[in-house]
Amino acid sequence: MIDVFVSGLPPGVLLIVAAIPAVLLPHRLSQAVMMALPIVGLAHLLQMPADFSYSIEVFDYTLQITRIDGLSRVFGIVFHIAAFLGVLYASHQKDRLQAAAALIYAGAAIAAVFAGDLMTLFVWWELTAVSSVFLVWASRTEAALKAGQRYLIIQVMSGLLLLAGAILLYRDSGTLAFEHIGLESAGGWLVFLSFGIKAAFPLLHGWMKDAYPEATVTGTVFLSGFTTKLAIYALARGYAGTDILIPIGVTMTAFPIFFAVIENDLRRVLSYSLNNQLGFMVVGVGVGTELALNGTVAHVFAHVIYKALLFMAMGAVLFRTGTIKASELGGLYKSMPWTAFFCIIGSLSISGFPLTSGFVSKSMVLSAVGHEHLLIISMVLLFASAGVLDHSGIKIPFFSFFAHDSGIRVKEAPINMRLAMGIAAAFCIGIGVFPEYLYAILPYPVEYSPYTVSHVVTVLQLLLFAALAFVVLWKTGLYPPELRSVILDIDWTWRRLLPAAWSGVSEVWLMGQRWFLGTADRSRLAVLDFTRAHLSPWTRFGEPWPTGVTAMWAAVLLFAYLLLSF
Repeated sequence: MIDVFVSGLPPGVLLIVAAIPAVLLPHRLSQAVMMALPIVGLAHLLQMPADFSYSIEVFDYTLQITRIDGLSRVFGIVFHIAAFLGVLYASHQKDRLQAAAALIYAGAAIAAVFAGDLMTLFVWWELTAVSSVFLVWASRTEAALKAGQRYLIIQVMSGLLLLAGAILLYRDSGTLAFEHIGLESAGGWLVFLSFGIKAAFPLLHGWMKDAYPEATVTGTVFLSGFTTKLAIYALARGYAGTDILIPIGVTMTAFPIFFAVIENDLRRVLSYSLNNQLGFMVVGVGVGTELALNGTVAHVFAHVIYKALLFMAMGAVLFRTGTIKASELGGLYKSMPWTAFFCIIGSLSISGFPLTSGFVSKSMVLSAVGHEHLLIISMVLLFASAGVLDHSGIKIPFFSFFAHDSGIRVKEAPINMRLAMGIAAAFCIGIGVFPEYLYAILPYPVEYSPYTVSHVVTVLQLLLFAALAFVVLWKTGLYPPELRSVILDIDWTWRRLLPAAWSGVSEVWLMGQRWFLGTADRSRLAVLDFTRAHLSPWTRFGEPWPTGVTAMWAAVLLFAYLLLSF
């Protein structure tokens, strides 16, 4: 019985259970064990049947704690790869709390994609929130502490919405199964909002660009790989073909471009570009055809790796220089050539350059939108693709490693960081050159070829003109300068609006308090004046009263007291 239960557990549980014992070992042994855990977990996943399910009974509820199918399997594979890259990249650090939190976070995200019911999903959903916040707090700065608090509140709120929606759906249908949900009920809307928070929908995205740049050098690499992609998986599972996702996704692809262009913090630029790339995935889920869902899953796979590569490159820069501000960097290719090279590969991949992973994944989403004759949506996605080249494909490597020479001379990134970046870069090129291996593990059969003449020429023209626009703007001085400033979007609400509103409320409260205390003091003085005027010994009321009058007033007062008591 125990063997059956253990074999039925989702692969991510291994990382969760082994996380704390692994980090308590001596450092070198600890790192070896931690790097082995994702490999063992991936091997366990690959040897499990392609169509596997395991359920348990808890308080008369049937919980499907493990469900492996075409959709969950791909996410499980790429999440294990991301966990391995993150552990390898972080193997130089000796922060045991951060290491344990990272493994538990990765394990919870992996387990979540195999959850077959909403209650099991809720458990892993909340564990990802609680464990990942320590990657932000591990920076041990005041800004990180506050950003982590806001991050945790938002993430826990997402879990509570998921729980409330699950309860309502169970009341309506009598089942907790995590299948297609839709928006036909209040419970469906609550779960949709829960997923939307983690997916960083417009106006719900502030937590990501707030917390990710404040996390540690290694923590941001883990954060970029799991939370938002888990939300994309949940949307693909529960809301495929939901039309409202198309305009939401299109908005997500477009608006971050304008903020990323003027942002000075390069890790915040990557957070905006992450939001932009999530938009392509959300559009694919909204379209909901087999080609669109295959494109979404393929883009998730590619994005997890190339976005991790870009965060690793910027993390290496921050680790060596102590800053990640574009206004303070430049010329680092001289002392960090390997990091610059890997960063360029990641930038080409996120831009969708041919022979990279971004090209073979994003093109599927664009083709799916074109097949549905959504002309305006296609035009916006093409504009967003050009914008990605500007803010991530060019801005990130250009201002970090080239542009002007900042005079900073540092050592190259540690060997473990370079190995992690090298493996990620190899995936970016390998998937781009041999896309059939990625297409073979997608949820639906693939009959698609990205390398058609028309498609390659179209993409190259788009990238060429976008690059030319950057060069012209840079040479003419029209490109927005890199300023030492904080760019606000939705975080204006808690950085400006809420403090101003609180100040207004506090001022009104103080005014009311002053009025109340002043009125009370004046009333006290009036009572004292009345007492001196009418009840002192030399006034009429101060004279001795007859016994009968005194008894009468005592009776009146007693009657009034009894009446009030009653």
